[in-house]
Amino acid sequence: MSSPPATRLRTLPTLVTNDDKPVRETVEPTDEMLLARVKAEDQDALGRLFARYARLVRGVAARILSDVAEAEDLVQDLFLFIRRKAGIFDRSKSTARSWIVQMAYHRAIERRRYLASRHYYTHEDTQNDAAKVPGKWMVEGDYSADVVFGRTGIQKVLSSLSENQRETIRLFFFDGYTIREISEKLGQPVGNVRHHYHRGLEKLRKQMFDDSKKAG
Repeated sequence: MSSPPATRLRTLPTLVTNDDKPVRETVEPTDEMLLARVKAEDQDALGRLFARYARLVRGVAARILSDVAEAEDLVQDLFLFIRRKAGIFDRSKSTARSWIVQMAYHRAIERRRYLASRHYYTHEDTQNDAAKVPGKWMVEGDYSADVVFGRTGIQKVLSSLSENQRETIRLFFFDGYTIREISEKLGQPVGNVRHHYHRGLEKLRKQMFDDSKKAG
């Protein structure tokens, strides 16, 4: 996939005052504030979001696409998309972080399907990569948390989990945190968080399997 015919994004951490002297903002704007500024065509705001989320988006893309070059291209593609479509973000429905993560999932899924249709992946590669993709075991081809959970009802599915399991799954799938980052955020050992994650997935699998049997 060739890179978009546009200048590569870069971070722009400073502002310029009327006397042309660069100064740093004393208070860091929230992600939601930055998206609002991107909607108003503020390139500095886009650069700040890129600095905050490029690594996270690259990780999501790499897990789904299993290709470093494709993941790098998707990072650029996503932030160009955000520049054009920041206005569709609705802060009443999700946080900016969650929205960015979900957009990354959706665009990576679309790209993987396109590559697969062009026989980019061999059957063996696809099978080996399946375990690396969060949510692969749930619904074949759908890796996005809101797509998977939305089919059974997110509240109903998550209600079967303990508070720790529910928070771990939410932070991992919806906000894109790693297990180690969740450990730091919850103030719990990595081993405990990993246990919450795996136990939570097992319960979700059972809940959705039971629901599918009832529906059938």
